[in-house]
Amino acid sequence: MGTLYLVPTPVGNLEDITFRALRVLKEADLILAEDTRTSGVLLKHFEIRNAMLSYHKFNEHQTVDRVVERLRAGDTVAVISDAGTPGISDPGFLVAREAIRAGIEVVTLPGATAFVPALVSSGLPCDRFCFEGFLPQKKGRQTRLEALSEEARTMIFYESPHRVVKALQQFIEVFGPERPVSVCREISKVHEESVRGTLQEALQHFLEHEPRGEFVIVVGGKDNSQFKTHKL
Repeated sequence: MGTLYLVPTPVGNLEDITFRALRVLKEADLILAEDTRTSGVLLKHFEIRNAMLSYHKFNEHQTVDRVVERLRAGDTVAVISDAGTPGISDPGFLVAREAIRAGIEVVTLPGATAFVPALVSSGLPCDRFCFEGFLPQKKGRQTRLEALSEEARTMIFYESPHRVVKALQQFIEVFGPERPVSVCREISKVHEESVRGTLQEALQHFLEHEPRGEFVIVVGGKDNSQFKTHKL
């Protein structure tokens, strides 16, 4: 039996990759990459030339059986996403589940995940939180938000730049304009920024400044209204 490794890759700064991650990627018989072109740039930078196989949400169901067979045959397989930890809003869950069902060892390396620095630097309670990832774009979006209307824990959302304003507007409708929030973008990259304040203040900021980059939105829970955040 081989071993399946879930390997975090940098969400921005290449220095965030670990020595262990580099070793595993160099030793792997096969690297499953969400986008081989994106991962190819990373691997080339670190002079890793191992075989890669495209593995993303559109082909993972067709690919997973072949991967499990290679693991059964004794291969070491490493899974990487475009950025961050596989399985966190990225492919990784399915192959991990099927490998476990097949009795194959699954090892996840600690490393980069965008929501952790966004949460810890938000100024909002991080002892208890719920990670919501990307909300449904259309069907089920409002229902999901309404289900969170009584959530007391700090809430974490991923969002694309062209939907940030809409998301903040919807949060105001459900959570109220005074709910504290920290909107982080481009984590660990050159233009990293956190906009802290109320939902209304954050909305106003991004109405005046075009949202760019990938976003993590950290919203205070219902019982966290007393925690005030401050703009940088």
